[in-house]
Amino acid sequence: MKNFIFIFFCVFLFLTVAYAQDDAENAEVDHLALATLMIYDGRLDKAEAELAHVDTASEAFDAARYYTVSGVLASKKEAYETAIENYLLAIDATKAKTFAPPNVEEKRKYLFSLGNSETENASPPVPAFDGEKIKKEKLDKLHIYLSQAYYKVKDYANTVKHLDLAGERGRNRAALFSLRAECYWKIEQFNEAISALNKGLALFPDDAALLKQKYYSFADLGLYQSAVKCARHYMRVIQADAEEYIILAQLLIEVEQEDEAIKILETAKGKFPENAKIIMLLGHIYMEKGKNFTAARLFKDAAYLDKKYLKDAVEMHRRIKDFSHAIYLNTQMADKMEKLRQKVAIYLDRGEFEKVIGLTDGLERYNLLEDDNLRYALAYSYYMAKDYPNAEFHLKKIYDNALFAKGTVILRNIEKCRQNSTECF
Repeated sequence: MKNFIFIFFCVFLFLTVAYAQDDAENAEVDHLALATLMIYDGRLDKAEAELAHVDTASEAFDAARYYTVSGVLASKKEAYETAIENYLLAIDATKAKTFAPPNVEEKRKYLFSLGNSETENASPPVPAFDGEKIKKEKLDKLHIYLSQAYYKVKDYANTVKHLDLAGERGRNRAALFSLRAECYWKIEQFNEAISALNKGLALFPDDAALLKQKYYSFADLGLYQSAVKCARHYMRVIQADAEEYIILAQLLIEVEQEDEAIKILETAKGKFPENAKIIMLLGHIYMEKGKNFTAARLFKDAAYLDKKYLKDAVEMHRRIKDFSHAIYLNTQMADKMEKLRQKVAIYLDRGEFEKVIGLTDGLERYNLLEDDNLRYALAYSYYMAKDYPNAEFHLKKIYDNALFAKGTVILRNIEKCRQNSTECF
């Protein structure tokens, strides 16, 4: 009995393998399906080889599918002009194609069922086949593919055209309206660019990228009030950090809208009181507007938060002749060389020439007298202190033409003083 079962099993297995081999020999290889798999697997050369085996003269040739796959492959290989040609052929073929419902094998009905009720066995109703809907979906996808390929070859007009032809698929993401606006901008259709952004924001009112693009566009067009309004909306949407406020303020400064920049930065200063960069930028705007006292106060506040701004704070207080504050801030500087430079400037402004002379050792130690400006300042201080030999010594070491010319005047004055003390100041 066991031998009989074994022999039966062997015969059954032999027949199964034989029939399978016959089926494999008779079955047609779906080269399009294989090419699609190869594309998704990133094996583009293999995909191209499979496409080459497709019989385009066969009655079963599916032109719509073939040109679509060919277009995708060309896009993957960055051959965008070829991709465009294939996508256009695919669109024509898809329009001409009749989409038939798939063959659905009816389930066999049984007279009796064990353990299940008729309700439990009932299959859900199959939705009615809609060939036109399927055709439209495929066409919409092809138009998206075409818009991407046209963008790659910098044909921006056709990029927008095929986005619009893509139906809902061309409107279902905010980024697609951003792309439309970018394309219109590049072909200098600025009104259309703004219109595209408005349409996008009507569908996606709080999309940060669209809002940002819109306020930059308004700024580029010189519509600053609209830009600021849009920017404020953008700031609320993204809950802007300090850097976003700074970027917006810098944009407004670039387009000479300093008053609007001040408003933005004052708001930012209230939100981020510990951010020294905001305070410094605000101070620079006030300085440019000639409001040096306000700028000095802001620079000092920024320096308390971040020591790297001490140099600016010292310089600003020197400009407004608040020398006591300038000296106080100067003492906190870690950079010894810069500290000496600024002390020389402060003492000169105060007419304290002996104090400048007192810095000589430090200036020599840090080789700062290689800077002709500092050497001239020291020489001038010796001259004003009536130490003529040292004044002459340093003036003769100056190489800068403009400073040398000024030094020559001092040398002549020194000679006059030596000849006649009444000629001296």
